[in-house]
Amino acid sequence: MFTYVIDEEVSLRLFTENDTEEFYNLIIGSSNNFRKWISWIDDIKNKEDASEFIKYYINEIIENGGYPKSVAIIYRGEIAGKIGFNEIDKESKVGDIGYWLGEKFQGKGIMAKAFKTFIDYGFKNLGLNRIEVYISIDNIKSRKLPERFGFKEEGVLRQSYWLYDHYEDLVVYGLLAKEWI
Repeated sequence: MFTYVIDEEVSLRLFTENDTEEFYNLIIGSSNNFRKWISWIDDIKNKEDASEFIKYYINEIIENGGYPKSVAIIYRGEIAGKIGFNEIDKESKVGDIGYWLGEKFQGKGIMAKAFKTFIDYGFKNLGLNRIEVYISIDNIKSRKLPERFGFKEEGVLRQSYWLYDHYEDLVVYGLLAKEWI
């Protein structure tokens, strides 16, 4: 199984079907926080729904030629969150990275380690030329992550994300392979 150890506390690994209960509990335990920014959280109503999400993450490996698009972020042996490429345009070599971290794992530097590692993976292993991040304009905490790693704010997509009962503006960040040191 693919596992990448970042340090003694943080690693990245493939999801397995055995992760269903832990994944479900993480989502449910952080759902109030997640609902501020992502609508798919309400698609996970039970463990069977969580299992379907995990199966989707596993099947992405086949679609991506044997390379994982999404992985579990592990902190001290527990699933802390997920990081991955929502979309990869193979022709243009552009990946759209997405990430989330369970509420109890935030503020420990976990996501910064995972994000840096996944940017390396995108440029070096997947051969991407460009990585993009789309974040709600009001999600200041999440916006700090790409800014910290040299992504350029490239614009705002006005009313481009439907969140329950309203549209959200998304900030677009981009980083080119030649800019990544």
